[in-house]
Amino acid sequence: MNRGLNETCYGFFSALANPTRLAIMENLMGREMSVSELAAALGQEQSMVSHNLKLLERCSLVFSETRGRRKYVTANADTMGALLSLVERHGERHCEHYGSCPHQR
Repeated sequence: MNRGLNETCYGFFSALANPTRLAIMENLMGREMSVSELAAALGQEQSMVSHNLKLLERCSLVFSETRGRRKYVTANADTMGALLSLVERHGERHCEHYGSCPHQR
C-alpha cells in the first residue's frame, strides 16, 4: 500500500473508530436528520454531535445542508452502504462472535 493510501485509510477508519460517530452513521442510514434530532436520538449534547459531525464531513462520510436555522445531515449512502454490507458479510462469514464481539470496550 502506498503512503498516500495508507494515510487516507488511517483518516477514514479513524473517523469511524468512535462509538458516537458510529451511532451517528447508524441513525443517518436511510434518512436525513437535523443536528438537533441526532442529538436527541443519541442522548448527547448538540455541541458534541456537531463536533463529531465535522470529522465525518471532513472525510465526506456525511453531507450537510443548512435550511433556515437548522442544519440537516445525510449519510454518504454510496460509501457507507457498501462499507456496512462488507462488514456485515465479513462478520457473518468470519467472526465467531458475530453480533457480540468480545473485543468491544
